Amino acid sequence: MSGTCGGEKPHGDPADPCRPPSPCGAASAPPLCGSGGDVASGPRARFARMIENAIAFAKEAKAAGRPVVGIMCEFTPREIIMAAGAVPVCLCGGSAEMALAAEEELPANLCPLIKSTYGYHATRSNPLLELADLVVAETTCDGKKKMYEVMGRTRPMLVLELPQKPLEEDAFLHWRAELMRLCRELEARFHAAITDEALRDAVRRMNRERDLRRRLARLLAAERPLLSGRQILDLKSLISCVPCDLLAYEQILQECSGRQAPQGAARRPRVLLTGVPHVHGAERVVDLIERAGGLVVCQENCTGLKPLLEDVAEDAADPLDAIAQKYFHLPCSVMTRNTRRFDSLRELAREFSVDCVIEVVWQACLTYDVEAVLIKEFVERELRLPYLKIVTDYSPSDSARITVRVEALFETLAARARL
Repeated sequence: MSGTCGGEKPHGDPADPCRPPSPCGAASAPPLCGSGGDVASGPRARFARMIENAIAFAKEAKAAGRPVVGIMCEFTPREIIMAAGAVPVCLCGGSAEMALAAEEELPANLCPLIKSTYGYHATRSNPLLELADLVVAETTCDGKKKMYEVMGRTRPMLVLELPQKPLEEDAFLHWRAELMRLCRELEARFHAAITDEALRDAVRRMNRERDLRRRLARLLAAERPLLSGRQILDLKSLISCVPCDLLAYEQILQECSGRQAPQGAARRPRVLLTGVPHVHGAERVVDLIERAGGLVVCQENCTGLKPLLEDVAEDAADPLDAIAQKYFHLPCSVMTRNTRRFDSLRELAREFSVDCVIEVVWQACLTYDVEAVLIKEFVERELRLPYLKIVTDYSPSDSARITVRVEALFETLAARARL
């Protein structure tokens, strides 16, 4: 495709998602890390323009004849969409304004992520959704499932049925059959041939992206990390495997390699954040935790490490089977029993040397809200760490209350440290 890094467009073309406003990967980019790093013009600046970049990339793909496929969940394998020659675009809404707009048709006491996503649909104000030739959804919760029925009245949609009991013998077979159904839908709709080689190529590209993002996240395992949890959260894209995004990841890793924050800074409480995803526009709780003096060193959620913990086997005889295995292992609260989530929390708490666990639940997100009972018990009894549960929505009206609760948690940690 034209417009990728190394394409033929002149430097500085604002319509080129790889080069606004300077060449992607310019050797003269100023340093990112440490005091004096210039975020405005360094590689992190690319992700400050994430929305603009994604829209430009999707428009260029459409102009080149590539379909755009919207996805709503990490369970939807991007590899399959990419193997069909299409561009996978994340459409989860993070706008409080759009959540309110959705209440004209949806219940007010519904998860804000669901409402915000639908609000963009109802107001037709998300350019990426308007570019989508197909939306691939999933049955991760009843609220989403029924919202998709309403959205599907006017948009082409395929809903993947997730196995709810992953420990059952036939659960994986059902999931693989659903992914085969996705393959057939993409092939028929876009007149594409999803070959094993195309799947393997997409697997290699997605594994590279997952590896880079894991390495970025693990910068926070350092005793004195250079970046904050919010800064790591911002290093993501709505579209996977955009060449310039991958190059920017590599630049950031190179500039941060082996470096830590200066000695002498006060130690900040190291927080493991778990629970619901913090999609673009809905990062408020992460900001509140870090403004209260904490450092979110690990995010065990769908906008953090959860979808990055496992790669797809590149040398598998059956690439579709390998893809199905990777996504089948996602520890989502929709599963019962969701034992893999405890395994992830145990390992991540150790790797990132955390001081406490904060769980965030969006209002009306029943699966995470109920599972929080089990997570609290696990954190306090097995991990022997303080646990705080925050239930909120996209509105900032409870920010002061959340800040007080977080500060109280940090004061408790400080008191323990003095004993």
